[in-house]
Amino acid sequence: MAETPESLLARLGALGIEARTTTHPPVFTVAESQALRGSLPEGGQGGHSKNLFLRPARQGTGPHLLVVLQEDRQVSINALARIAGAGRVEMAPAAELQALLGVLPGSVTPFGMVHAPPGAVRILLDAGLLRDHAWVHFHPLVNSMTTAIRPAGLLRFLESLGHRPEMLEVPRLEIPPPPG
Repeated sequence: MAETPESLLARLGALGIEARTTTHPPVFTVAESQALRGSLPEGGQGGHSKNLFLRPARQGTGPHLLVVLQEDRQVSINALARIAGAGRVEMAPAAELQALLGVLPGSVTPFGMVHAPPGAVRILLDAGLLRDHAWVHFHPLVNSMTTAIRPAGLLRFLESLGHRPEMLEVPRLEIPPPPG
C-alpha cells in the first residue's frame, strides 16, 4: 500500500523524529520553491535541495540512484555518477520514478525511499547539505507540502527503512564572473 503524506508524517512521529510541515500551492522548480521560503517551516531557513532520479544508462546494470543535492549545486549527472562510482547514468523516466519512489515528477524527495525496496535505489546525499544546516526541507511525497527535518532525523528515517544513505562530497563549480 502506498504511503500518503499523512502516513509518512505519522511514521516520522512514531520514530520520534521532529518534523514540521507546511501546505502551499504546488511547486515544480527550485525557483518556484524559493518564492515560498518565508511561509515554510522554520521560516524557510535551512537547506533546500534539488533531487535527481537516475538510472543506469544500460538497463539492468545496477540500481537506480536518488541524488539529493543542495539546491545551488551545479554538476553534470555524469560527474555525479563518477563521484558515486556508478558508471554512466541517465534521467529515469516518470514511470520508473513512480514505480520505485511512488512520486510524480516535481515531487522527487528522499521521503520517497519509503516505497523503494532496500537495494533497488542507492540514495546519495550531498554531505554539505546535511553538514551545513540545522534543518533540511523536502516534499513529503507531494509538491504541495514542504517538511523541515533535522539532518540526523532524515538519516534515521532512511536507515529505519533498510536503506544505507551514502554521503557525497560534491565539489562546488567555480563559475568565473563575466569579463568586464
